[in-house]
Amino acid sequence: MEITATLVKELRERTGAGMMECKKALTEAGGNVDAAAEALRKSGLAKADKKADRVAAEGRIVAAQADGRAVLVEVNSETDFVAKDENFLAFTQSVADAALGVQDIDALKSATVDGKTVDEARAALIAKVGENVQVRRMATIASSDNVAAYVHGGRIGVLVELKGGDVELARGLAMHVAAMNPPYNKAADVPAEFLAKEKEIELAKMSEKDRAKPAEILEKIIGGKVAKIVNEVSLYGQAYVLDTNQTVEQVLKAAGADVVRFERLAVGEGIEKVVEDYAAEVMKQAGLA
Repeated sequence: MEITATLVKELRERTGAGMMECKKALTEAGGNVDAAAEALRKSGLAKADKKADRVAAEGRIVAAQADGRAVLVEVNSETDFVAKDENFLAFTQSVADAALGVQDIDALKSATVDGKTVDEARAALIAKVGENVQVRRMATIASSDNVAAYVHGGRIGVLVELKGGDVELARGLAMHVAAMNPPYNKAADVPAEFLAKEKEIELAKMSEKDRAKPAEILEKIIGGKVAKIVNEVSLYGQAYVLDTNQTVEQVLKAAGADVVRFERLAVGEGIEKVVEDYAAEVMKQAGLA
C-alpha cells in the first residue's frame, strides 16, 4: 500500500510522533493507521523505560483550581530547555487539571487525559522531547474557606487556606510563602526539639562572662534570642512581604482572618542533581587526564 502524505499527517496528528517515525511505522504496518499508532505507542513506552533512571530535577510547578479545590503538581524534566517546551507545558497543565479529580499522586498517574492515562501521555511526551519526564508529587487543599493558588515563574507553587478575610488576602499570603518559605505556620507549631536545640546554640555562642549571670537573667536573654528565631521561621511572625511595616500576624488580626494551613512546592527540592564536568570528560576520553 502506498504511504501517502495524508496518512503520515493523520498519524502524526494522532500520535505527536515525528514525520519520519510515522512514515516508517506506516510502512511496517502496511498502511494500517491503527496498527502504526499502536506500534508508536509501544515504542514510546520502551523509550520511556530506557530513560526512567535518568535524573529529572528541572521542570515546572503547575496549579489548577475549581469548586473549592486547588492543586499543585510538580512535573520534572532533565533540562530547563524542555521545561519551557510547548509540548511539556501543555502536558503539565492537562495533568494539573486532571489532579482536581483525584486524591493522590498514584491515582493521578492513572487518571485520563486526552484519551490516555497520565502515565501513557508521559511516555509519549518522553518519546517526543527525548528526556526523562516524571510526574513527581502533588499537593491539594479542598475547603469552603478562601483558598488561593499561586505559582511563581513555574518554579515555586503555593496553596493557602484562609479562614475569614478574602481571596485577595489569601493570594497575598501565598505570594509571601513563595518568597519567604516559612517552615511553620504559627509559633505554637515550632517543635520543642527545635527550640531546645536553638537554646543550646545560643548558650554556646555566649561569652563566659554572660553565662555566669544569674539563671533567671540568662533565661531571659536566651529566651529573647530564641523568640526572634521563632518569628523568623513561622509565617505569623514574619514581616509581611506586601507591607513590611506589619507582621503577618498583625495583617491577619486586622482582617479578622486565620491561616488554616499552606502547602509549598519548589521544583527539584530534595532531588540530588548530577553535576557533569564535560571538559574533564572530554579530556579523559582524549587521554589527556
